Amino acid sequence: MRLVKCWFCSSTIYPGHGIQFVRNDAKIFRFCRSKCHKNFKMKRNPRKVKWTKAYRAAHGKDMTQDKTFEFEKKRNRPERYDRNVTEDTLKAIKKIDKIRSTREADHINKRLKPNKQKVYKSAVKEIDQHINLLIAPGSQQQDSEKVKVLVSGNKSVQSEAMEE
Repeated sequence: MRLVKCWFCSSTIYPGHGIQFVRNDAKIFRFCRSKCHKNFKMKRNPRKVKWTKAYRAAHGKDMTQDKTFEFEKKRNRPERYDRNVTEDTLKAIKKIDKIRSTREADHINKRLKPNKQKVYKSAVKEIDQHINLLIAPGSQQQDSEKVKVLVSGNKSVQSEAMEE
């Protein structure tokens, strides 16, 4: 079973799916769905269309350079089947998937980190500008009318009895 990549969006195309376009110079373009084929016919650049993997890679949205991607490369060299090698390969694939998912999560967190500070600063600024909406109207009037009263330092007999 041969899986190929869509020329436009870089998603995988399974056997029996997609559209194949052959140009006059015998160059083959494979598309996963009609959306990709129509965008190709409209001569759109995949690096400028936001939903493609090429756009995401060009604008730093996805990881592009990582050692785990080397395992996904296509190899045309035939290998003799060996049960032990196949078992080891399947175990390695699981480990690599786990490593890749953690690295992708770290990449996303690193990308979103500067925005958290901007959101926090804008929230603080908005609270400062509209503080009157947060404080009850009655409490603002009471603050201005409050008067400090000095309490005498003399203790009464009753308060001394209560303390004992």
